[in-house]
Amino acid sequence: MGSIRALRRRILTPSMSETRLDVRGFHVKNDAARARLERVGATFLTGYAYAAEARTVADAEQRLEELDREVRGFGYEGAAMGFAVLDGLPIGGSGRVARLLAGSGRQHAYMAYIGVGWAMARLPRFRWSRISVADPLMRWLVLDGYGFHQAYFSTRRYVTEHYREPELPWPAEGPRWYAQHAIDQGIGRALWFIGGTDVEQVTALLDGFPAERHPDLYSGAGLAATYAGGAEPAELSLLAERAGSHLPQLRQGAVFAATARVEAGLVVPHTEVALKLLCGITPAEAAQLSLDCRPGPAGEQDDLPAYESWRRNLASALTAAERR
Repeated sequence: MGSIRALRRRILTPSMSETRLDVRGFHVKNDAARARLERVGATFLTGYAYAAEARTVADAEQRLEELDREVRGFGYEGAAMGFAVLDGLPIGGSGRVARLLAGSGRQHAYMAYIGVGWAMARLPRFRWSRISVADPLMRWLVLDGYGFHQAYFSTRRYVTEHYREPELPWPAEGPRWYAQHAIDQGIGRALWFIGGTDVEQVTALLDGFPAERHPDLYSGAGLAATYAGGAEPAELSLLAERAGSHLPQLRQGAVFAATARVEAGLVVPHTEVALKLLCGITPAEAAQLSLDCRPGPAGEQDDLPAYESWRRNLASALTAAERR
């Protein structure tokens, strides 16, 4: 059985070369930024490979916990993609994603849901129903992950040509109109990688999109800048300046990033620096604010997803705090 799992890993796992900036044609700011982004990509694929060859979800979790804390979340993201791909296959059963989220993956829920979105981008749509993403609040992160994948691997279409997905048949409960917004949040995160963490490049790419898409795109960029890092304080100040009227959305993304790291116990210095500069708060304060703004079970109102209410509540709270 071990040889079968190893073969499954070789068949299912993408090549590490796919994460190299030169292969992708992404901007290289400097050697340090390139090394950081390529390390993120390599860790993602390592997590994916752990899932692809794991005998059980728990076996993969044990290996994931050995990854360096700065990039461990990306390993969980990759593992969630791997388990979602296995769940979506016509043989071998399902429920792996649910077991990951019930285990140590619970601390990495933000990253795990995003990883599921990568899998959905690779699976036929008629297989999507086999993937369990029960949380009605967090499930929109799946489409965030889907958007990141599409921008990362189909950059000309989704970034240069500004292609926008038609309404997707997921989640079945809708609302269908919001899917495009969640996808744009993922595209905004991808721009941080495509632009090589160079704020001049990232914002030039972002500002080329139609204006109505900028709030979601800046939210994604703020999340990536805070979670993945790669920018000096002066660059982060420029990012805030370039965000302009979309600074509340940029900050909201930064708070989500900090919350994800706090919940996973993976706070690192670059996250503290970015959050202090963009929002004027600490990661612990960001996590508490995120919790305070999180809608309750009755958060869906007038066709507005509770997830979007959460994002708007956070943006408003950050703006109000600045004015005090």
